[in-house]
Amino acid sequence: MREEELKFSASDDFVLPGLASLAADGGEVLRAGTRRLAATYYDSADLRLARSGVTLRRRTGEDGPPWHLKLPTGTVNVREELAAAGPEGEPPPELARLVTGWLRTAALAPVVSLETIRDAWEVRDQTGQALVELVDDSVTVRRDGETVARFRELEVERKAHGDLAASAMRGTATLLAEAGATGGEFVPKAIRALGAQALEPPDLTPPGPLPHRPAGGEVVTDALRRTVARLIDHDVRVRRLEPDAVHQMRVCCRRLRSDLRIFAPLVDPEFAAPVIEHVRWLGGVLGEPRDAEVLHARLHHTAGADPLAPLDERAIAVLDGDLAERERCALQALAEAMDARRYAEVLDALVEAALHPRLTAQARRPASRTLPRRVAKAWRNLETAAKLKPLDPDESWHAARIQAKRARYAAEAVAPAIGRDAARLADAIAEIQDVLGDHHDAVIAAQEWAELARRHPDDPAVILACGRLVERERAAARADRARFDRAWKRAARPRLTRWLAGSKR
Repeated sequence: MREEELKFSASDDFVLPGLASLAADGGEVLRAGTRRLAATYYDSADLRLARSGVTLRRRTGEDGPPWHLKLPTGTVNVREELAAAGPEGEPPPELARLVTGWLRTAALAPVVSLETIRDAWEVRDQTGQALVELVDDSVTVRRDGETVARFRELEVERKAHGDLAASAMRGTATLLAEAGATGGEFVPKAIRALGAQALEPPDLTPPGPLPHRPAGGEVVTDALRRTVARLIDHDVRVRRLEPDAVHQMRVCCRRLRSDLRIFAPLVDPEFAAPVIEHVRWLGGVLGEPRDAEVLHARLHHTAGADPLAPLDERAIAVLDGDLAERERCALQALAEAMDARRYAEVLDALVEAALHPRLTAQARRPASRTLPRRVAKAWRNLETAAKLKPLDPDESWHAARIQAKRARYAAEAVAPAIGRDAARLADAIAEIQDVLGDHHDAVIAAQEWAELARRHPDDPAVILACGRLVERERAAARADRARFDRAWKRAARPRLTRWLAGSKR
């Protein structure tokens, strides 16, 4: 459930204005009563959740499950709220595991308690649906049983979709402001109660803009921080099985490995080796569920590729069941790996590596001198691998795909320093990578359909369907090979690569 709120501060002598004007077109404003709420908030000792805009609490005194997890959405005053049942003392596992990306190896513990006297009103439309809820909260902050602060806060929460609710929310906010309430930054109660430490930046802050003429090491550090931050961000997305989340997290692992290898002369090898090993392990953990996901989706794409020659529906259903079970098992194994101590330790190690990379003396040289040659080397490797012929084995095409990824990642990594030339080359290589990626998917799928046929030796319909799927995948692979030459010629145009020409070998 998404929660959209506006918050206002008010003094003890603030007088709530009359609310009748908020009711429009036959609606009404109803007093929703007074409640006494008691909430305990959980975080690490260094407030990793609060500093990342995440709230985990247990609150009593209202209807519904007592445990709540509020997650940032990217919009300041909008958060996603998840609720769960459970006794006091220890957060429910289904909520606690969702904060692993921010918490990592740090332990959860109570950090602050709030006692709130809440007066509430609802603005309703003519049908009785609540549009907006206004609450007037008098809050007492307690730590270790002692009262440490008190404050008053007004909240306006949107309760419905549509223009009428939006108008009611704006009207309520205007009314409060005109009466003297102070609107400002969106700061949750717990963060306000925890004080200055909760307002500090998270452990891995988004990197700022690079200097006008950055050193090579600054560009490498920027690339590492961006990718690790993105990987951490996808932890909760993977756990919630959001579309494409496993794929994107796996891409982060591949990009980290590629960057550390491409920029090897600028990075201490003793620093890089364990980081590469960490992301190799994590990429392997993500590999099986991603492969299962791709194959499951591809089954229906390939089976429906020719509507004039439909495949046996029962046979496809059998294959779908096999792949669904494979995907379920792979996701279960991934969940177990991500709940294990090793995973949290890997995240800690990656954050530490991004914050404090160990660089070589060469990293102090200007990026404009050191980095183009690293991209040039990746480009030359791709040029060599891309000398493909239509009848070359699948392995040669896969090798070219790997080199395309490395060259693209290298160009993207230096783009913040080099500028448009690197970005344009990266975009052109991305097209090559797409063609080679489609080819690889078709090749792997053909192998999988043949293997599934062997698993059903007594079902002629399944065997026949698998054979036809193999034929379609090989036809798709041939079509991808035919597309490659055009994509390569576009990427290899001199105007895209001339900035590499002066780079030393």
